[in-house]
Amino acid sequence: MTNTGTGRRMALLLLLPALAFLVVLFIYPFIFGLYLSFTEKGGGFTLANYVKFFTDEWEFRTIGITLFISLPVTLLCSVVAVPLAYFMRAGLKYEKLITFFLIIPITLGTVLVAEGMLTFYGPKGWFSQLVTAPGLLAAYPKLVHNSAGVIISLFIQGFPFAFLMLLGYTSGINPDLEKAAMMLGATRFQTFRKIMFPLMAPGIAIAFCLNFVMSFSVFPSAVMLGQPSGPTRVIAYAAYQWAYEKYNTNMGSAICVVMAVIEVAIIALVLGWRQRMYKGASIVGKG
Repeated sequence: MTNTGTGRRMALLLLLPALAFLVVLFIYPFIFGLYLSFTEKGGGFTLANYVKFFTDEWEFRTIGITLFISLPVTLLCSVVAVPLAYFMRAGLKYEKLITFFLIIPITLGTVLVAEGMLTFYGPKGWFSQLVTAPGLLAAYPKLVHNSAGVIISLFIQGFPFAFLMLLGYTSGINPDLEKAAMMLGATRFQTFRKIMFPLMAPGIAIAFCLNFVMSFSVFPSAVMLGQPSGPTRVIAYAAYQWAYEKYNTNMGSAICVVMAVIEVAIIALVLGWRQRMYKGASIVGKG
């Protein structure tokens, strides 16, 4: 008993730095931001910040703009990553080289990727000159300073992350399940649809949620590659404007809370789907 009690005290002692880090950098800022969102500048309780956000068309439309940007790119990352991860789960000859090139966009960072896109896809960029010089197109395709540029930037950074996560998860699924299904007469497509895809659902859901959170909180790409004063005025930029340009941290905090609620709602829906899919796979496996 003494050894057990000592071990528990040591474990708690070792956890203290992590708990302190969590409280200082996450829990306290969240609680303080929540408090600011329900108060006015003088400190009194009010719902005016939320009322203003939801009744002001200019502010409220940022939700639709952000979802229009974040959901398609998140779905695209997941849809492309699933078959590739399934195909590469057993390993390829040049897997390390492929992984290396996939990691590069993650290490570059958002700003450097945006700068590169401005140089490559801009009016005087290599891509624009390549498609207009031979006379293929009368005018260069506008892939920057609009929603398309923001979506491309998010895909460049989000896809490698989703793919590598799914590849690691898919590689851990027992290949004997797939072999057994095919031995019992299932086609490759049926095996993937009824066995592999449901078993991949937890990994797909986690990759989707993490990519969605990153895409929904987009800020640098929307400013550098979009039009933050109009078509790509995302909700994160609206929060920044209120907090640091209009010096109204209460309103900025309210917008951040709205962001958090939307993210949690989407994540809850995806995790609910994951639970249903995984249960279906478990039932099939037992059968």
